Amino acid sequence: MKVLIIDDDADIRFVAAMSLRAGGAIDVVEASGGLEGVDKAREAQPDVILLDMMMPLMDGAQTIAALRMQRETATTPVIFLTAKTTVAEIKGMKDLGAAGVLIKPFDPRTLAADVLALLR
Repeated sequence: MKVLIIDDDADIRFVAAMSLRAGGAIDVVEASGGLEGVDKAREAQPDVILLDMMMPLMDGAQTIAALRMQRETATTPVIFLTAKTTVAEIKGMKDLGAAGVLIKPFDPRTLAADVLALLR
């Protein structure tokens, strides 16, 4: 499985990538923002995208909209990885077409299993 992590926080990307790669069955691609993420998604064709909601220049809502406009990523599952935790915020992310929402700080020991569970 290939996962694209789009997050402006290098530490979050590092921990998420490390925890996803730990089992050996997940290939990880990283992007530091929405614009880069849309390009990398088109090139890498990931099986799932972990997307931060709060990023400069192009936030998560704008990024998922751009991903849906590309033929290559129109149906790629997107899971928001975010610090936004209110019921209304989570509902809003799901209304944008997210396959699910994982809350930061996430548990690195269970991240891969959490992603797989949301994809089922």
